[in-house]
Amino acid sequence: MIDTGIGLSSDEIAKLFRPFTQADESTTRRFGGTGLGLSICLRLSENLGGAVVVESEPGTGSTFSVTVDAGALAGVQMLQAADVAGPAPSIADGDVDRVRGFRVLLAEDGLDNQRLFAHLLRKAVANVVCVENGQLACNAFDDAQAATEPFHLILMDMQMPVFDGYGATQRLRAKGCELPIIAMTAHAMDGDRKACLDAGCTDYVTKPLRIVLEITVRFSVA
Repeated sequence: MIDTGIGLSSDEIAKLFRPFTQADESTTRRFGGTGLGLSICLRLSENLGGAVVVESEPGTGSTFSVTVDAGALAGVQMLQAADVAGPAPSIADGDVDRVRGFRVLLAEDGLDNQRLFAHLLRKAVANVVCVENGQLACNAFDDAQAATEPFHLILMDMQMPVFDGYGATQRLRAKGCELPIIAMTAHAMDGDRKACLDAGCTDYVTKPLRIVLEITVRFSVA
């Protein structure tokens, strides 16, 4: 895999395959994840007689190469994408009326996640406002209150650039915000849940899309 992203220094590459480790480990980092993906890839490839090799330069991009010892492939049937794809998650028909007209503030810096969550919520006729960091989430809350068009629910990614979800939630609570604020995170450890609730979040969900949609319905008004 080749990208033209921010690249990695030699020090960052040296720790890249350690479990729960990322090049940027701050809660305001630009990129999400648990820090497990590459360590799992390395272990799997080594168990299959292969390796993972990284070539990178800061500011230029990175090249990741994965090899495995596949053995003889003659006569082996290959899977096609259509064979493994499952149905896209959606809000159940019986719950659509509960979400209709529901105003949701979605704070999510991952553009793909943001588009997907917003698309599925809007299919259920919810009104969704998307922002990409905690500072903009606070601004959007203030604007909605001033326009007397308040939100009903806030979906808050906890790791965002500029201002993370923990700080944004604390600031919103300090403003007197009593809305349900649902922490969305890829982290699933007990300590992560406690940190979200301690910051003032109403509930905590890991990021599979199905779970995010389910909790939106749970907090929607009848």
